[in-house]
Amino acid sequence: MDPVTLTTDRLLLRTVGSQETDAVYDACQDPDIQRWTTIPSPYLREHARSFTEQQVPDGWADGSVLTFGVFLTSGELAGMLGITLRALGMGEIGFWAVKEHRANRYVTEAALAACRWSFTHAALDRVEWRAEVGNRASRAVAERAGFTIEGTLRSAMNNKGVRRDIWVGSLLPSDMGLPSTAPYLPAR
Repeated sequence: MDPVTLTTDRLLLRTVGSQETDAVYDACQDPDIQRWTTIPSPYLREHARSFTEQQVPDGWADGSVLTFGVFLTSGELAGMLGITLRALGMGEIGFWAVKEHRANRYVTEAALAACRWSFTHAALDRVEWRAEVGNRASRAVAERAGFTIEGTLRSAMNNKGVRRDIWVGSLLPSDMGLPSTAPYLPAR
């Protein structure tokens, strides 16, 4: 799949490359990003280089992980967002925000744009959000973006060698007023 660029009123969502290595490295020095995500800790410059120069392009090329840098119109990196394709018609969203931009709701805006695109152009019928129990900032983004929190999964994530409970939620095309690619028959 070829990388795409999405725009909102305040943001540009596009792939990242070697020119963003330093910005990704700097952002990922934040202890909160290292604590709540599965990135390596400590986060080294070679991790950022591998991410921007190999993992992101490879994910787009094979259609497994569609990663967007979240940029302000000034060009400054405000966050990162990816949709990992899991099963036919389903994906999982993950994101982080640069510390200085967390209060501006940029990641919520980016999540809405990426989910809308994934429903209308990538044929997804469900986007899941997962976060370790206690990651209230991530949960707030998911809830503002319209995700339905479905519950807690026990021992469902391994973060740095420790099994952890996670919250799980979902967003469906119908939550955004969009059609699904397949009929949906909810349980009663």
